[in-house]
Amino acid sequence: SDKVRFSYQALNSDERLTIPMVKQGGEWRVVDWNVALDYVAHGLKDVSREHGGDALAALASPLSTLEEIFLLGKVMQGLGSGNTDFRPRQKDFSADSKRSGTPWLGMRLADIADLDGALVVGSFLRKDHPLIAQRLRQAAKKYTKVSLLSVSADDQLIDFHARLSVAPSDLAASLAGVVKAAADIKGVPAPSGTEAAQVCETCKQIAQSLVDGEKRAIFLGNVATQAEQATQIHALALELGRLTNANVGFLGESGNVVGGYVASALPVLGNARQMFEQPRKAYVMMGIEPEFDCANPRLAVAALKQANLVVFMSAFKHAPALEYADVMLPIAPFTETAGTFINTEGRVQSFNGVVKARGEARPAWKVLRVIGNVLNLSGFDYNASEEIRDEVIAKGTEFVSGLDNGLNGVAISLSSAGVQGLQRIADVPINFADPMARRAPALQQTADSAAPLAKMNEATLVQLGLSSGAQVRVKQGAGEAILATKADNSVPLGCVRVAAAHPSTVMLGEMFGSISVERA
Repeated sequence: SDKVRFSYQALNSDERLTIPMVKQGGEWRVVDWNVALDYVAHGLKDVSREHGGDALAALASPLSTLEEIFLLGKVMQGLGSGNTDFRPRQKDFSADSKRSGTPWLGMRLADIADLDGALVVGSFLRKDHPLIAQRLRQAAKKYTKVSLLSVSADDQLIDFHARLSVAPSDLAASLAGVVKAAADIKGVPAPSGTEAAQVCETCKQIAQSLVDGEKRAIFLGNVATQAEQATQIHALALELGRLTNANVGFLGESGNVVGGYVASALPVLGNARQMFEQPRKAYVMMGIEPEFDCANPRLAVAALKQANLVVFMSAFKHAPALEYADVMLPIAPFTETAGTFINTEGRVQSFNGVVKARGEARPAWKVLRVIGNVLNLSGFDYNASEEIRDEVIAKGTEFVSGLDNGLNGVAISLSSAGVQGLQRIADVPINFADPMARRAPALQQTADSAAPLAKMNEATLVQLGLSSGAQVRVKQGAGEAILATKADNSVPLGCVRVAAAHPSTVMLGEMFGSISVERA
């Protein structure tokens, strides 16, 4: 994809963080690595001793390597904290204790070409997963009946068999309609909890495409995992898979989501949401730029600003973090370090750095190893990243074990109370999805990098007494943004599409939730 092809330009960005920095007396000072690491280790240890391990939290980017995510969790555990996560854009974590195994695609990538029917649920497919979209596009040109149930009718350049676009709060209910339609076709009772679901003609078309043929799949996209009803959507997809004998899987929001689960970087009690809802005394942020990467940027930034200690580990000097961080540690991007990604089909992909780390930047696994040693924690005697990998997964493994999208003990319960008023639909623009893409000059000159607009269906604009091009004040809670409107009939009625992960919208709230619009 263009993003992957050109994001390398960020490696030479003027914003590269190349030397450790510590804030002293409100002023940033350049320091040696040993000073910075002593500062971090003693700061974390002091918080743990004075306030308990639960006062510590760590959040890793899902683009971090398996080794980095594993060691970050190991440091936190050594300090008595179970608050480590790698899913910053997720809101519903109720499936965490009920998963049968590691979530994954549910099949091999190469097998997409042989599907007779496929349903994608909750995805801006072409921008979220361009290479999987290409596979589905080619499959649809042959005989595969590809359907899409999502929150926007964007042109995906795919000849869909059927598609249904609904408001975010209706996504689970609409999927329940497909489940009930499939049960009707099969002549069996509707699964418990779906009896009252409304079945539309498109639901019937989608269900029929999954009943027909021999090889079928249901894929859950980014919106499906970021939605407030993510666990219900997951459970409904499993019911649909059971009824139609279809594989159920996750497209995977980022390059190493499966690796994050394999590394067991999962919170014991809280999660990536609760660590900000219930502010902690100290945070370690690895590869995360909270204004752009979290489900609710306002919530995250407010928690970071009140903390006693914020450790910011990044390849880039993120300007907003200069206000709330206390120490910045320059870590090497993937091109300058060795590590492992596990892709969405569970394939282990290890690599070595191809260029020398810039300036004083160091591989994050080495930084975390030294922090563990300074803290006198056991089990940090690694000499190579391969030793960490082999501790997490068996040496020589091609595909990881334990891949299973099942859920245990999740009852389907469709909420009848929808969101009152307008609903926000937040896509993450492809060229703002991660720190490297955000800093690649070529990508930032494309149409996909244009400033967000408040996009609404023409009928919604009329209801609000607005016209396309009008300046409006968009509000979510205490956050607001001034944007221009644009008529876009791919947006469902009663919804406003406002992109996330962009400087102009970072102080808004939830990616999916209530939003208000008024003339500016």
